[in-house]
Amino acid sequence: MTNPQPARSFHGLGIAPRLLEQIARLGFSEPTPIQQQAIPPAIDGKDVVGIAQTGTGKTLAFGIPTIQRLAQVKGRALIVLPTRELAQQVDEALLRVGRAIGLRTAVLIGGASMYGQIKQLTRSPHLVIATPGRLIDHLEQKRIRLGDIRILVLDEADRMLDMGFAPQLRRILAAVPPPAERQTMLFSATIPDAIMQIARNQMRLPVRIEVARSGTAAETVAQEVFVVPKQDKTRLLEKILLQTRGSVLVFMRTKHTAKRLTRLVKAMGHTAAELHANRTLSQRRAALDGFKQGIYRVLVATDIAARGIDVTGIELVVNYDLPSVAEAYVHRIGRTGRAGQVGKAISFVMPDQQRDLRQIERLIRMTLKVSRLPELPPARPKPAFEPQGRPRRSSFSPQSRGGYAGSFRQPQRTARFGRNRHRRRGRLHQRH
Repeated sequence: MTNPQPARSFHGLGIAPRLLEQIARLGFSEPTPIQQQAIPPAIDGKDVVGIAQTGTGKTLAFGIPTIQRLAQVKGRALIVLPTRELAQQVDEALLRVGRAIGLRTAVLIGGASMYGQIKQLTRSPHLVIATPGRLIDHLEQKRIRLGDIRILVLDEADRMLDMGFAPQLRRILAAVPPPAERQTMLFSATIPDAIMQIARNQMRLPVRIEVARSGTAAETVAQEVFVVPKQDKTRLLEKILLQTRGSVLVFMRTKHTAKRLTRLVKAMGHTAAELHANRTLSQRRAALDGFKQGIYRVLVATDIAARGIDVTGIELVVNYDLPSVAEAYVHRIGRTGRAGQVGKAISFVMPDQQRDLRQIERLIRMTLKVSRLPELPPARPKPAFEPQGRPRRSSFSPQSRGGYAGSFRQPQRTARFGRNRHRRRGRLHQRH
């Protein structure tokens, strides 16, 4: 299939004049390749499978047709995606385009107030944006019905399957009208067999749009590998951070190692924040906003939490830990080199991980450059652990670090209970 040349403007794609005015007002002058190819068939009501890397403009590729068709169909639209952060960013992007024409949305995500989400649903939103787990919660409590969904979008579908959301997706697909009664758009960076099965069973003759080969990495990202023993990873990261001036996104496999590495990066003298499943929604939002604004130079994240990161200008992505799934490598490095900018990705490969490296190379269809280890800085002493959980009794005071309102009384009750218990034991011993 020969892909047409990108249009010089959004005119000629079938977009309604009022939406064109709003798009121009927002400063969008030229559609990206995925937008140029996906918008026309989507506006015509056709099912679409879009294969494109992150940072290519996928949100507006399905968002503009969705907003326009909501004025033409009798019913609502549903966008299902993997993470809270991504849901919030999609909501913000679509409201910027659709608010001028009265678009109402509801965002259903974990970690946020159920009451606030119920309130959004009572306002009859045109568009529901949801993560699978929280959408199922609302379905089970009969707070939402999906029988009137006429437009269904599955964004970053491959990642939802990687994260184990297949059972939830099956329930959602069973709750919406059948494929013949809805338009379905599926967007993904890779197309594994499970995604193809969804396309076969849940879509009607979808138009397949591929702006990059399935599984290929962004062309604007320079990729490099260091083979490094586990004990030298932190020293290598310190060396790289000294040589890099811009913002750096570091990927870890687990939330525990992400937390530990954040402390180490701070001990190196860099501003850093962590993004993982143990952080609350407000903490994750603060970390991401701080990273965007330059308050934090380094963001240490796990794959699941980082899925919603949409930040332009990340200079370097470091795979401190290789991903457990090769496809995740494509998603990780897609966080840099966005919007046509040049980026760099460095991966730390331990000597026993050569097989994992080969799997990544097969997926992206290229051999990654392996560089010699530079001279590493001396090992640093491990930073002291920050207080975790409840402080010791003696530390409870209004000025204590980590204290909270009312935190002094409970330990005193516990202490009195303990003393009374010892007294009772004493009396029992005296009786015997």
